[in-house]
Amino acid sequence: MSDKVMHVGDADFDAAVLQSSEPVLVDFWAPWCGPCKMIAPALDVIAEEYAGKAKIVKVNVDENQATAMKYHVRSIPMLLVFKNGQVQATQIGAVGKPQIAQLIDKAL
Repeated sequence: MSDKVMHVGDADFDAAVLQSSEPVLVDFWAPWCGPCKMIAPALDVIAEEYAGKAKIVKVNVDENQATAMKYHVRSIPMLLVFKNGQVQATQIGAVGKPQIAQLIDKAL
């Protein structure tokens, strides 16, 4: 896994995501989720490519249910792009790297 991908939870979500100066792509995932594992390599690559422009953050829904509930995460993987503390884009389900990059590009 890329060292550019941050794992955040209920406690540090606001500081890491909502107060970020750059756009943040949040991947709501769980260890038992097959499609979540499928998109993980693409997220690692994107984290490297967008370093300094955008952040990639993962939230384990099993361990951080308050945050998952706050954003109405009902199926995973669910990707949310935040900019200035607001949700800019939502993608539910496993998609390829181009679609993920496109989500971030819209927020840049």
